[in-house]
Amino acid sequence: MGDTPATLALDVGGTKIAAGLVGADGSLSYTATRPTRADQGAETVWAVVTELLDDVLARAGGRVGAVGIGSAGPVDVNAGTVSPINIPGWRGFGLRDRVTAAVPGVPVALGGDGVCMALGENRHGAGRGTRSMLGMVVSTGVGGGLVLDGAPFHGRTGNAGHVGHVVVDAAGEPCRCGGRGCVETISSGPAMVRWALANGWTPEQRGAGVVDARALAAAAESGDPVALAAFRRGTDALAAMIASVAAVCDLDLVVIGGGVAKSGALLFDPLRAALSEYARLDFLTGLQVVPAELGGDAGLVGAAVLAGLA
Repeated sequence: MGDTPATLALDVGGTKIAAGLVGADGSLSYTATRPTRADQGAETVWAVVTELLDDVLARAGGRVGAVGIGSAGPVDVNAGTVSPINIPGWRGFGLRDRVTAAVPGVPVALGGDGVCMALGENRHGAGRGTRSMLGMVVSTGVGGGLVLDGAPFHGRTGNAGHVGHVVVDAAGEPCRCGGRGCVETISSGPAMVRWALANGWTPEQRGAGVVDARALAAAAESGDPVALAAFRRGTDALAAMIASVAAVCDLDLVVIGGGVAKSGALLFDPLRAALSEYARLDFLTGLQVVPAELGGDAGLVGAAVLAGLA
C-alpha cells in the first residue's frame, strides 16, 4: 500500500469479529476473524478484540494511520460505547476508549455496523457515485444504514438506519426489540422459515437436520408453493419498509446484502415488483434496488472510510 499507512478496521458482530487492513482505495490487504464468544462475558469478548488488534498490527509492522470500528448496536457514538443486543456482556461498553488505549497515537472512529456497511458500498461497492442510499443486510436479522447527501447519517446517538425495526404490521408478532410487527419479524431468514414451517412446509432434511433460509430458498427454487409464499410475504414487507424509508429520506438507491440476499432473483424479483406498488410518488419511481458488491467485507471497508472522515 505504498508509503501511506493502511487503516485498521474492526467489524464487531455477535457471531464473529473481523479485523483488517484497508487501503485508501478500499482494498483489503489482510483480514482475520475470530468467534465472538459472546456468551462468555465482557472481558472474554474484549480479549478476542485485543487478539485481533495484535494480529493485524503485527501484519502492518506496527504502523497504521487510523482505526475504524463498526459495531452491532445499539451504539452511542458520542460516548464511544456499545451495547450490542447479541453480546449480552457489553452494556455501555467503552469500546472506543479501549481501542484508543490499545492502538495509541492514531485517531479512532466508531459507528454502527449498518452505517459502515452502507458507507463501504457507497464509496467502493454497488453504490459508487450515489448521493443518498440505504444499505441493508437481510440475514438472521434485518439491519441497515444511511448515506445522505454523500455523508454517513448517524442520527442523534449513532443508531439511525435501524430499518429492521420499522413497523410494517401494527398487529404483528412481538420483536426482540420489545416492539411488535417490525419488518425483521417477517423478512429475516429465520422469520421466513418459521412462517413456512407453521404453514405446512415440510423441508427435506440437510446434513444434521438443518432447516434454515438456504433450505427454504432451495425449496422455493424447486417450486414449493409454501416456500415461495414465504419469500413473497418477506419481500412484500421489505418493500413496504423501503418505500417508507425512501419517502422520508428521498433516496436514490437501496443496496441489499446478507445471507438471504444471496438467493438472488428469488428475493429481488418479487421485491422490485412489490416496491413498484408501494413507491408510487413521482420522486420514488426511479428508486433502484440492487445486490451488494462487497459481501462480508463491506463493514470493514466502511469502517475504514468512516475513520478517514473523522
